[in-house]
Formats: sequence, C-alpha cells, structure tokens
Amino acid sequence: MLRSVGRERLTGSGEDPRVAELRTAVSRLRRELAVHPAEFPDRGIAEDELAALDAMAAGGRPESPRLRRSLLLVAGAIGSVSALSPGLRDVRSAVDLFGEPPRQS
Repeated sequence: MLRSVGRERLTGSGEDPRVAELRTAVSRLRRELAVHPAEFPDRGIAEDELAALDAMAAGGRPESPRLRRSLLLVAGAIGSVSALSPGLRDVRSAVDLFGEPPRQS
C-alpha cells in the first residue's frame, strides 16, 4: 500500500496506487452504508457523493479540490453515525494521498 503523497509509481495493472486505494475505501464505505439499518436525513447525499467519488476514481486521475469537496459532503452527511466512522476515516486517508490542491496566486 502506497502512502506517500506525490509519488507517481504505478501498480502492475497500470493503475495509480492512490486511485486503487481510493476506489477500495469508497467501495467499502458504500457497502457499509448500504447495509446500515438506520435511516438518517442526509443518507441520499452520502450515497450520491460516494458514487461521485467512485466515478472520479474510475476516471483515473481525480482532482484534489473535487475529491475534498465530496469528502466534506460525505462527512457532513454521515459524520454523526459512529458505526460508519472507520470507513469514513479510510476514505479521508485515501483522499489525503492526492495531496493539497495547488494554491492560487
């Protein structure tokens, strides 16, 4: 598992390991959310943004600002559901692999 920000090394399949880790974390959290029995008001938002994160990752090189925006929306939507916090933490760690967005001058 690659945890260094800024590395461009590819896995044997040609996929950026950061993208692979993001896809894995998002998939896991989507599954956990799908089987979570409690309904909560922002569940639909979380599901939509997790789908958006998955689509960005499937595209190959997601943009850090867009990843962070989706992460913020997911965190706001499911942040109070403690059973989902480990999965949310994994998604955040995967998003962090893409580093900070470039600063505008």
